[in-house]
Parts: sequence; C-alpha cells; structure tokens
Amino acid sequence: MARGYLVLEDGTKYEGELFGSESGTVGEVVFATGMSGYQETLVDPACRGQIVVMTYPLIGNYGVAEEYFDEREVHARGIVVREYCKDPSPMYDGRTIDEFLKVKGTPGISGIDTREIVLRIRSTGTMRGAIVGEDADLEKVVADLRGMEFPCETNLVSEVTCGSVEEIRSGKDVTVGIIDCGAKGWLVRTLSERFDVVRFPYDTPADVIRGYGVDGIVVSDGPGNPANPEIGSTVVATVSTLAKGGMPVFGIGFGGLATVLAMGGSVRKLRFGHNGASQPVKYDGRVHITTQNHCFTVEEGSLDGTGLVADQVNVNDGTIEGTHHGSLPILTVQYHPEAAPGPWDGSQIYDRFARMIEEGRF
Repeated sequence: MARGYLVLEDGTKYEGELFGSESGTVGEVVFATGMSGYQETLVDPACRGQIVVMTYPLIGNYGVAEEYFDEREVHARGIVVREYCKDPSPMYDGRTIDEFLKVKGTPGISGIDTREIVLRIRSTGTMRGAIVGEDADLEKVVADLRGMEFPCETNLVSEVTCGSVEEIRSGKDVTVGIIDCGAKGWLVRTLSERFDVVRFPYDTPADVIRGYGVDGIVVSDGPGNPANPEIGSTVVATVSTLAKGGMPVFGIGFGGLATVLAMGGSVRKLRFGHNGASQPVKYDGRVHITTQNHCFTVEEGSLDGTGLVADQVNVNDGTIEGTHHGSLPILTVQYHPEAAPGPWDGSQIYDRFARMIEEGRF
C-alpha cells in the first residue's frame, strides 16, 4: 500500500497508509464514536463534506455487505482509522472496506493515532483537513486548507436531496410529507411503515406540498449549516409557512434546527459535533442513548418569544436536543430516531408525532 498523509489546517501532519481510492480529498475533519456501523456512517448524507475519523481502533472486521446498505453513494469525503481489517469475518459475506472504498472512489488512511486527533479536535474545534499522497507538497496543502471555505457553509443539501417528488403510498390513513434535506433511506422506510409518504426536494414551496394532501410534514436531517441563506429562502421559509398555518411539523437533526429558525430561534456551530451512536439524551425523566450526526445546535436563550420549549437535553454537554411548541403542533429532535446505525431508544418519538397529527397539538 502507498504511504500518505492526513494534513490539518493548523499544520499538523500524520503519516499513514492509504487504502481505498488513492485520489486524495479535502473536507471538514470530524470524529464518530460508533464501535460498528461504519458503512452506514459513510453513506449517511449528513456526512457530506466530511472526513470522518473513526474512534474505534479496528474498522472493517465484519466486511461491507450490500444487504445492509441504506444508500448507494458514499457521502463522506474520506475516512481515517487506526487500523482497517484486511481479512473480515465471513459471517456477512461482505467485501473488505478497502475494496468497497475503491469501488466508490473514496480515500481512506490508516495507521493514524486517532486518539490524538480526537483530543486535538476536542480542544481546538473542528478543522479543515486533507488526505494526500506522500509526494504532495504538504506546506502548500496547509495553505490551501486555510484558504478553503468550510464545506458546511456551502449548500450541501442541494447535493443530497431527491431530484423530484416521490410518492410511497400503500393505503395508510395518514399521509406524511418529507422535506428531503438529506433523508436516509431508513427514515423513509420507518415513516412508510406508519404512513403514506410523499418525499419532496428541499426547495419545494409550501403550496405545492399542501397540494399533495399531506397531514403532517417531516423535515429531514441533512448536512451543513441550516442558517445558510439558500436554506433560509427555501426550507426555513417553507417550514415557517406550513407551521404557522397549523400543519404538524416534525424536524429531525438539520431539519429540527431549520424548524427552530423558522419559528424565530437561532443556531450556532458546536466546537466539535455530535457524531456517533452513543449520545445520551435526557427526555421525559429518562436518559435515552441515541445516534447523532450534526455539528450545529440551538443557540441557548434564542427560544424566548418563539413559542418553542426545550424539553430534551444532551447529558454530556447540556446542549438542547429537542423542543416542542406551546400551542402549535411542532416538535424537533437533534438525534436520528431511526438510528441506523445505533440504538433505537428514540424511536418512540414517531408515535408522539402520529398522536400530534391525530390530535392537532403536541
């Protein structure tokens, strides 16, 4: 295998062994805490623009099996691991992660002290980074990174939304729309078990959504900053119109923050994001272990006057993990209730959404 480097914008350089595609990449370096579920993480649209550092030291030991795919495209720009398994268990009859990344054109680098990277990100914050070959001009790479726009500040949602309206109808009594900001396939399947579903591109106007006769709307998770002006003029404006018109709204992750913005709140970027399958959320007197993948959160104090009430909190850092509205049928969460990967503790929130549609209130 060829040698290469992970380079960070602060000038730090880590030498390692390239695997997967050797094309090189740049992105926002984040860390994910799941012990498993690496293939689901790589194909999560919320990872668009990111180089993902896996904190668990051995990745790829159970292979990459097609039957467990949620999406067919890898959205992460690269992956960093301490060690990748070259001879995975035959239990799932999957390919090696090296083979998988080669096919998908996604680079990886191994032999890196991922613990040191995590400590650096936790102390200095998320950084821009690059995976490059051993012949790269590393000082030029650093200079280029410092001049590069953070991927999360661009309109990444436009790259991962569906291309047209999709209807998934099976005769259910209730129809739910999805504003697709980067919806995982697992979210669509989970909702379609309970409702008829209509999936809309992120920039679909409110009157078009109403025209499909939906009884409630889910604003999906997705990548980037929900305060991006292009998101403000599309997703946020549409949610504002629908929510203030009385339509039940359920915002998830990115979509939850877009809903907060639509009601007059504000968001801020986290020093380092919540990426992984082990985030504890206190809700309704219990602690739920959840899957999360976001780098922004609700600005504390910004809910005053919006009608939204924070009712869920992250046990680790105290950030807001969920809200509901005092008089309108609106609820938001920051985690992925459908998991994939990770625990299903948060899945009961779908039942609360269903009751909210039925009763017309939270």
